Amino acid sequence: MSATRPDPVAELLRHAATTYIAPRFRHLADDDVMQKAPGEWVTTVDREVEAFLTPELRALVPGSRVVGEEQCAETPELLDQLDEGQVWLVDPLDGTFNFISGREPLSSMVALLEDGVAVGAWMLDPIGGVLHHARRGQGAWREDQRLRAAPGPGLRRAVVKTRFLPQDHQVRVATWQGVEILPGLNCAGAEYPALAEGAFDATLYWRKLAWDHAPGTLFVTEAGGVAARLDGTPYRAGDRQPGLLVARSREVWDEAAAAWKVE
Repeated sequence: MSATRPDPVAELLRHAATTYIAPRFRHLADDDVMQKAPGEWVTTVDREVEAFLTPELRALVPGSRVVGEEQCAETPELLDQLDEGQVWLVDPLDGTFNFISGREPLSSMVALLEDGVAVGAWMLDPIGGVLHHARRGQGAWREDQRLRAAPGPGLRRAVVKTRFLPQDHQVRVATWQGVEILPGLNCAGAEYPALAEGAFDATLYWRKLAWDHAPGTLFVTEAGGVAARLDGTPYRAGDRQPGLLVARSREVWDEAAAAWKVE
């Protein structure tokens, strides 16, 4: 992947960040914030960014479709055909609760699927301006720097997202010996790059919303890590079965899977 070649997706994300997100960070009005489901928040900024990106992305690949998080809140059946054709997955503002609270990290994320397989990924920090991106078979990048998952001694620190994790699985996590369990950053678009860069060794997600995980799983695997379902089978964006284990290496994935007692 040429780090110097103009990237229209990155340009769209940067425009959305400077036009819609950064100016409203810590400047939201009360009526900019809505609850779309119990415990699930959305802002006018999420919707504005998705509305901007949708026609622009569709125009980049004639015949493609766009499936965005906020569209799916209104029309869930959009998720039914992720395995067909070319599909843009859009999370306009990952870390919405962070945004509402006036804190970072935040991310705007896009993935391009071809017949259900992620072939492109973009994750932009809309405040700091750092772009993490990947193309299938062409590596993972932090801006123009090729990124390879950090080596290390094994499973020492893991992010476990417990909000949707069943109680019996939480008990399993508690049995991990010698592993520091971290709560995460409330932003998958920041957690995936952080894992690849060595901030922690593995992440365990239960809920697998496609727009949250398609960009990051491609990024981590292109950096040399592993992302798979808990039984070891490959992750696909259209898969709605819960449970996703991500690690910075095959060795760490195997160690985490063994600790999880995957059979």
